[in-house]
Amino acid sequence: MPELTHRRRLLVLAICCMSLLIVSLDNTVLNVALPSMQKELHATTAGLQWTIDAYTLVLASLLMLAGSTADRLGRKRVFMTGLIVFTLGSALCSIAPNLQTLVIFRMIQAVGGSMLNPVAMSIITNTFTDTRERARAIGAWGAVVGISMAAGPLVGGLLVESVGWRSIFWLNLPVGLAALLLTLRYVPESRAPKARRPDPIGQVLVIVLFGALTYGIIEMPNAGFTAVLPYVLLAVAALAGLLWYEPRHDEPLIDLRFFRSAPFSGATVIAVCGFASLGGFLFMSTLYLQNVRGLDALHAGLWMLPMAVPTFLCAPLAGRLVGNRGPRLPLLIAGTAMTASGVLFAGFEAETSDAALFLGYVLFGIGFGFLNAPITNTAVSGMPRSQAGVAAAVASTSRQLGQTLGVAVIGAVLAAGVGSSSYRDAFVSAAVPGWWILAGCGFAVLVLGAVTSGAWARSTAERTAARLDAAEIKEAVRA
Repeated sequence: MPELTHRRRLLVLAICCMSLLIVSLDNTVLNVALPSMQKELHATTAGLQWTIDAYTLVLASLLMLAGSTADRLGRKRVFMTGLIVFTLGSALCSIAPNLQTLVIFRMIQAVGGSMLNPVAMSIITNTFTDTRERARAIGAWGAVVGISMAAGPLVGGLLVESVGWRSIFWLNLPVGLAALLLTLRYVPESRAPKARRPDPIGQVLVIVLFGALTYGIIEMPNAGFTAVLPYVLLAVAALAGLLWYEPRHDEPLIDLRFFRSAPFSGATVIAVCGFASLGGFLFMSTLYLQNVRGLDALHAGLWMLPMAVPTFLCAPLAGRLVGNRGPRLPLLIAGTAMTASGVLFAGFEAETSDAALFLGYVLFGIGFGFLNAPITNTAVSGMPRSQAGVAAAVASTSRQLGQTLGVAVIGAVLAAGVGSSSYRDAFVSAAVPGWWILAGCGFAVLVLGAVTSGAWARSTAERTAARLDAAEIKEAVRA
């Protein structure tokens, strides 16, 4: 990639952030629309889970393929393809006649979305080569998630109340088109010096692992454990196959050598836990505010602001802290705040008090605001720049897998607790196990943040980077 001026680098960052905005906005807006979709499409709790998880599942399954493909074929080319497919999928979602069709169109959206965030992060990583400048750019990138969380519920609430839930997908059309035209004009093409060959067996194993695991979790409350046991065993077999096959492949989809770095491994698990917490939190909050408290979509969106505003404010601060002091402090703050939020809801039934509900949302917003920047920066820092797309894709995959599992697990727990009762009567007590699960996710972020950000962890990252560099040089000489 050619050296760009400071202004041009900021423009590239803004264009990449536009892609994150439409993907993130789509998620938060959709959560607000769930009760309206449930009524019009006659969806069960499992059906609502699939409208979210069909998207995040496909996204998680294809992100690593998209990252390596972008490194091979050109990041700009793949990024533009993703914008086209995502925008087309959004248009199709807006005209879906039933739940099954909507789920299929959401999967098309996800195919395009898989080419956006990891590729955009790879473009940012290769554009901002200075460590501090990159950390601040990633902080700004994280702030976009806060913007989407703040704007999504409000905009979604307005659209759902005034036009209907289908209009939430129209938001992506002008932003996607603008991002496409700006990318064509201003983003330079870049690719890895050495192209990685496809790994179709690894890709199939990843799809089977994620799909079978998610299906088993979502359908268990209705079908029973015996009925979903074959899917659980299939997921275990796919995981075993990945662990056996990938180290023996010359250019694997998932380079397991990355996980010898404690910070990288920690960032991966933290991303799963943190975003599982986010997915579960948004899912339960939306159903509670509208189905239990009886709020309309707009007022439910207003109630989400105490979470969204701290996320927006804390994300750039986290980026600066990562650039100046490293990832430990932001991760400790994130883990502490998210744990406290989960404990407040689980132990004190915060839903029954406006003040406690407000405090729980604020704490979660602070925690999530400090989470994104250290995950992203740790995932790509210390890795060879030629592997930036793959490393960023693993981090993005962890996020989407976490969100998928969060919605699947929390939805299953909630469905089992509510049973045949109405949400209004049974929700608060049925949600308690779910809140404890989210508190446990926050505690995992806290512990892993402390363990994987010290001197020992940094030494493992340095050794891993040195081995990867040496392996690349050896392969180049051999070629």
